[in-house]
Amino acid sequence: MQASGEGAPPVGMVRAVGNGVRAILAPNPSPMTHWGTNTYLLGTRALAVIDPGPDDPRHLDAILGALGPGQSISHIFVTHAHLDHSPLAARLSEATGAPVLAYGNAGAGRSAVMTQLAEAGGIGGGEGVDAGFAPDLVLCDGEQVAGDGWQITAHWTPGHFGNHMSFQAGADVFCGDLVMGWASTLISPPDGDLTQFRAGCARLMRLRAARLLPGHGTPVDDPAARIAWLLAHRDAREAAILAALTDGPACAHELAARIYTDTPAALMPAAARNTLAHLIDLMQKSSVLALDPLNRNTRFVRSSDPRTTP
Repeated sequence: MQASGEGAPPVGMVRAVGNGVRAILAPNPSPMTHWGTNTYLLGTRALAVIDPGPDDPRHLDAILGALGPGQSISHIFVTHAHLDHSPLAARLSEATGAPVLAYGNAGAGRSAVMTQLAEAGGIGGGEGVDAGFAPDLVLCDGEQVAGDGWQITAHWTPGHFGNHMSFQAGADVFCGDLVMGWASTLISPPDGDLTQFRAGCARLMRLRAARLLPGHGTPVDDPAARIAWLLAHRDAREAAILAALTDGPACAHELAARIYTDTPAALMPAAARNTLAHLIDLMQKSSVLALDPLNRNTRFVRSSDPRTTP
């Protein structure tokens, strides 16, 4: 994790972040959400809201309080169905009459292998999922939505979550939790998928955005460099996992303890989930073998290890 050295903006206060975009910080700081969730407002009169955030009446009041004379909310966009991004959408929609737009419900967009894992059970995961989330309007990959002085193109960018979308508006891309400046992205199966994450990052790179506006932390002003760093970071983790497996079979928790030596104890469960995501990705690439049915405690071994046969 790489924490930003900048100070947190005030909670609940609307602030300009450039290019006609305003942001409001939700009151939900944590080791996984940094200062809290960024809710974005785009437009001048009939506004688009991106990621309304957690189901907190204080944040609802802050969003509605940001509306000036003659302003209203016409559309509510949700990047993905985690509890820190999507739950307030329903209340905000009820208060404003604006429809909720997203890729789909909490299960939408899962890859075949992650669907199989979820249906088999025992894999765990599901951290902070808004299981009841269902948009009013389902967005297709590449679909454009126009409003009062704004236009958004929706791009399906799974990896952190199966139904994750990024929303492009001019030179900005609202990228949810796919790419953040303050930390690497949690990838926790079956909702997170490292194979999809690599593809999602490549897709985001091809958009050539001038700036990324993430779900947590400050804007990313050099998207290409940040995405390249994140992918290199994943490559380094993969190499470390394969190196650790030269000592013999191990599960994700054991490997994480060896590899994430500078990670605070509160974040070690997330580190183990990230490690599991890497192991499943490596298994799909035939670089490792699972010695047990897939779950959070499955032991893995390198495919080239002559000492162990599954």
